[in-house]
Amino acid sequence: MHTLWLTGRLLSRAIWNGITNISSAADPNVQRKSEPYLVSAVCGFSKEKKIQRLVKGQFGDDAWFSVKHKTADVLGVADGVGGWRAYGINPGEFSLNLMRTCERLVRLGCFAPINPSDLLAKSYYELLFHKKRILGSSTACVVVLNRENCRLYTANIGDSGFMVVRNGRVIHKSEEQQHYFNTPFQLSLPPPGYQADVLSDQPDSAITDNFPVEDGDVILVATDGVFDNLPQNLLVNELLKVQGERCASRLQTVANSIAWMARNLSFDETFISPFAESAFANGINTIGGKPDDITVLLATVAI
Repeated sequence: MHTLWLTGRLLSRAIWNGITNISSAADPNVQRKSEPYLVSAVCGFSKEKKIQRLVKGQFGDDAWFSVKHKTADVLGVADGVGGWRAYGINPGEFSLNLMRTCERLVRLGCFAPINPSDLLAKSYYELLFHKKRILGSSTACVVVLNRENCRLYTANIGDSGFMVVRNGRVIHKSEEQQHYFNTPFQLSLPPPGYQADVLSDQPDSAITDNFPVEDGDVILVATDGVFDNLPQNLLVNELLKVQGERCASRLQTVANSIAWMARNLSFDETFISPFAESAFANGINTIGGKPDDITVLLATVAI
């Protein structure tokens, strides 16, 4: 009975965090029918099984944002590096502040709708020069729908990422950046004296891309807790369910489903997960899912 109660609490909290995002999915003040826009929903879970304090824009050490501007719709995720906990540093603080700063810059119009890498850089350097330094590391992925030319501009550092599906086919997918197995590229702000001992990639190391999108295209932006635990064919089957969908609540249902499946499989010790397959390819004999924080940002293009 306790397990059922805990599961219900975790799911309801994840859904509530997502529903707070739905209310801005169709803001008439920033949308015009002649321009493309995103309908979006979010869901996620901390890898911890106990109930944690609910923070808007955060699932465990993962962080996310979704914001609309008159020139663009912008989505982003970041995955805080958990190893900092051993040094007494909260891994989720850096990722959360990185994403919150990105969101604030977009709201202020301090960004270029064709350059998400520059948005990440501005956010990173704000944290770098903050009077109280926010320490830690994280991967990051930001995608921008430019309303003027209906192109998606992307920037990805590390192993968070995005996938775009059209008519059941993956037309674009981000590329992972790894220094070596399970050690992704990451933006870092280490404590004084630790710079030489910490992996620290610069914002300009992000892989960038841009391409046209069409009405009905489905966009998934997620942390590695999703991609490490859900095979691509399973993801595509879920994304196909919302092809052309403009109802945010229906998007929310599928976002919930993806996040819940990823969470369940992450704790399945017999599942041959994408992470286990990658480990085997790197000479590591393991099986099962990879327990991790999970963040799913799901959107469709509406024109």
